[in-house]
Amino acid sequence: MREDKKGGLQYLVWDGLPQAVPCAPYSEKECAFVSALSEKLIALRRFPDVVSFAFFCRKANIARLKREFDKCPELRLGRGTVFHITPSNIPINFAFSLVFGMLSGNANIVRVPTKPWQQVDAVCGAINELLALPEFRELKQRIAMVRYGRDDGMTGYFSENCDARVVWGGDDAVNALRKIPIPPRAVEMAFADRYSFCALDERAVASLDDAGTARLAENFYNDTYLVDQNACSSPNLIVWLGAEKPEIREKFWRAVCERAAGYRMAVSFAMDKYSALCECLADGCGIVGVARHGNLAYRVRLSSLDGVEKRRGKFGLFFEYDAACLDEIAPCVTRKWQTMTYFGIDEGALREFVEGNALKGIDRIAPVGSALDIGVMWDGFDIIRTLSRVVDVR
Repeated sequence: MREDKKGGLQYLVWDGLPQAVPCAPYSEKECAFVSALSEKLIALRRFPDVVSFAFFCRKANIARLKREFDKCPELRLGRGTVFHITPSNIPINFAFSLVFGMLSGNANIVRVPTKPWQQVDAVCGAINELLALPEFRELKQRIAMVRYGRDDGMTGYFSENCDARVVWGGDDAVNALRKIPIPPRAVEMAFADRYSFCALDERAVASLDDAGTARLAENFYNDTYLVDQNACSSPNLIVWLGAEKPEIREKFWRAVCERAAGYRMAVSFAMDKYSALCECLADGCGIVGVARHGNLAYRVRLSSLDGVEKRRGKFGLFFEYDAACLDEIAPCVTRKWQTMTYFGIDEGALREFVEGNALKGIDRIAPVGSALDIGVMWDGFDIIRTLSRVVDVR
């Protein structure tokens, strides 16, 4: 991978500042590039998150998204240049952000994670290889991937040269970046701190045989341990619905821990998890029980969900709450709540939960195992339409 270093700025993919020449969303060239990138990355089995990204980018999925987009008749063009600021704790997020910018018809400047992830190197290497091909050479002037530390001057430079800015990060990071101006006509999407949970119908879990329980545990593992629970869509809280049967829950957690047996975390992360558990116990408010499964899973049982979005789990720290039905938790749902994963609940009940309670939060509802399936609808945004503009022809 070509990488030039100048004054702390690393150019991972660079052919100068991208040319802000907008094109129509889902243009043929951009779609072909994204599909070719998928073919290059799909074989990287050692990186499950890269494989998931490649699966999203596959030709059939992009064609499906284009068909859905084309159902709306308005004329649209990209806004010009999108500046993406991506998080350091989710290695593949930057690649999704780039693809969203490309599919919406824009040139893109992407600030990749400052942490040295192998996934970043693999994706940027594949992008450079594709841009060297004759059929994609013109896209070299529409893609820039850079890495640099905290530098308001550099961020200000890219911000003043953008038509849209996409910010992924915590609340503090978003608020700090908003002090750096963008052009008056530019738009901004900010994906800040969110809180996610998982709802499990205990009777549905009880009905599973050993193979079914193992599949559920596998899917739950992918939602959580795969990214150390760092993703905003990874559940921190597990809501158990129905009659309480401790043996069912123990069976589920045994299966989760069996799947997580190969999970490895640094000693410092293990200490962070233990410290977080101790802080919860010291606070004590609303805690009615604690269970540990070795060092793989800590479970904190709650009697109340008041302020639960402040209780964050990482590396296998989970909070549990018993509810007779979904409506019971509705009063605690705030704008912070993002993703609800579920098992054993029918679609009608899910729709009634959201509509009947006029929820302030929850932007995504997806089956267990799909928490990390980022898409063009995210955090309540239609990303492609937000990053493109309507040309009103009458």
